[in-house]
Amino acid sequence: MSRQAKDQLFQQIAQVAQAIANPHRLELLDLLVQAPRSVEQLALASAMSVANASQHLQRLKRAGLVIGDRHGTTIRYRLADPAVARLWTELRGVAVSQLAEVERALDQYRPQRRQFPTITPAALRAGIARGDTLLLDVRPAEEFAAGHLSGAISSPLEELPARLDELPADVLIVTYCRGPLCVYADEALEQIIASGRRGARLEEGIAEWQLAGNPVELLSA
Repeated sequence: MSRQAKDQLFQQIAQVAQAIANPHRLELLDLLVQAPRSVEQLALASAMSVANASQHLQRLKRAGLVIGDRHGTTIRYRLADPAVARLWTELRGVAVSQLAEVERALDQYRPQRRQFPTITPAALRAGIARGDTLLLDVRPAEEFAAGHLSGAISSPLEELPARLDELPADVLIVTYCRGPLCVYADEALEQIIASGRRGARLEEGIAEWQLAGNPVELLSA
């Protein structure tokens, strides 16, 4: 009886592992770390059909990883608990540190990631406090509204070319996006440095920032 009960216990826990053992579902979790979204928004952001995105969301929902909240005729999905964001960042970190193939794949996805200076969260906070550092959030506007690093200014990547002239030339401009698996901050930094300004990238995204106990600002619930 004890063996059967233990097997059942581990089988239940395995539901979580089985739910995230899919690259599409991991990408959905990565997107939901940034902001709640409808299935249509998630499908567009992940280049999936709405039907496929819906199926993957239901699998995550059955495992208790996401929740769907109804707003009128729309259901918006969100992470069920901050622990889900922690699970995703830890899983990603283990993969990067233990699998050389992940590093190689990341180099292919972010070919510029070793070309630009990076900055630590501590150095960033110190620079903002001194007034000689400007932090740009280059994610989509809805992600910025759902939560952003304290002191950040929203400048979505697609809007940056038209706003470059607004950026000061006498400060360090730091870009960040969804974390180390996101290329937006690299592409923004390329434009900033090409304009003659000084720039650096913050590798951490909002999940890593929050998990480290740093303040986050909200524009909407």
